[in-house]
Amino acid sequence: MRDEAAGRDAADPLARYRERFHLPEGVIYLDGNSLGALPKATPGRMAQVIGEEWGDGLIRSWNDAESGGAGWISLSRRAGAKIAPLIGADAGEVIACDSTSVNLFKLIAAALDMQSQRDDDARTVILSEAGNFPTDLYMIAGLERQGLAERRLAERDGIAAALSGDVALLMLTQVHYKTGAMYDMKALTAAAQKAGALVLWDLSHSTGAVPVALNDCNADFAVGCGYKYLNGGPGAPAFAFAARRHHERLAQPLTGWFGHAQPFAFVDDYAPAPGIDRMLAGTPPVLGLSALEVGVDLVAEIGIVPLREKSLQMGDFFLTCMQQMKLPLQLVSPPDGADRGSQLSFRHKEAHAISQALIARGVIGDFRDPDILRLGFAPAYLSFSDLWQAADILRQVVEDREWDRAEYRERAAVT
Repeated sequence: MRDEAAGRDAADPLARYRERFHLPEGVIYLDGNSLGALPKATPGRMAQVIGEEWGDGLIRSWNDAESGGAGWISLSRRAGAKIAPLIGADAGEVIACDSTSVNLFKLIAAALDMQSQRDDDARTVILSEAGNFPTDLYMIAGLERQGLAERRLAERDGIAAALSGDVALLMLTQVHYKTGAMYDMKALTAAAQKAGALVLWDLSHSTGAVPVALNDCNADFAVGCGYKYLNGGPGAPAFAFAARRHHERLAQPLTGWFGHAQPFAFVDDYAPAPGIDRMLAGTPPVLGLSALEVGVDLVAEIGIVPLREKSLQMGDFFLTCMQQMKLPLQLVSPPDGADRGSQLSFRHKEAHAISQALIARGVIGDFRDPDILRLGFAPAYLSFSDLWQAADILRQVVEDREWDRAEYRERAAVT
């Protein structure tokens, strides 16, 4: 398999992009599905924003910063417009702002408001998957405590059957954070809308990793984060999508001044900005948006289709390595690459300790409670030789019980 890996790397059309990322010597990074690697262009861009635009331009840069065009005031809209083609949306339907959690709250509340305008007996049920990413479920629970929503959960294979006539919103994560299993977005969107529900997709493990076609699927709303496959940096701003057909009725609850039609008119009463700009709330984080834009530009340059093609090849190659080494880990991701995102997850009762032992050997993946070892494949900067070496180190860690040490059982705050 080592020779096959070398041959694949020699023929890899994306191999040249590896040099565009900062990758520490001696590290095989399999956690780009949690935090993407640093693009080498980002530090220079940040130095420019801090030293020139903030340092020299000061407050004038809100209007005059020229590095990205049209000043800082345009950053949220500009970054959103660059994300849009990666998710199958139009430029005016995506805005980069806030965190994924905050954008979820805004769009859930907006969807409930739209349903209340449509039905005399307003629907309040939000249907989601049991075991969905916690923040998605917590945002529903917060609205439920206020008496504005009712949370209903179904198992993955029971979602379509649970679309009863009282469901206001179907909210799902396209690629499951733990297993990587991927929903058929088009089919479930159509089923939900046929039942009278709106649909909100969480694309946090999709954007920059798999092709997404929001408008082709007739999606209503979507959110996603900027720090995974978009390589925007820790805590990078997220994004929100709202289909253009909903813009006039879109009333999000966090009516901050940047979502106002004329934020610098300083009037007492709120009037929403036109279009997707009404999803803004507070002052945009200029540093975070500037870093995010670098990552988005790089992903757009590489292209989502070539990234997906390599991702599928990498997943199959790693599984072949695992099978040949006969490792006692249970695959919990779909075996068919077409049914999963850009990751593989394995179950083992000592998954946490194994993860820590791998990190000590320079193979960085992560662990998800209670027993999942999760390995992400970011095709922009990973090689097939990386994957062969990672599989071989995993074999050694398991066969030699390298994980069976007290320090590998200790849980840090972040796993």
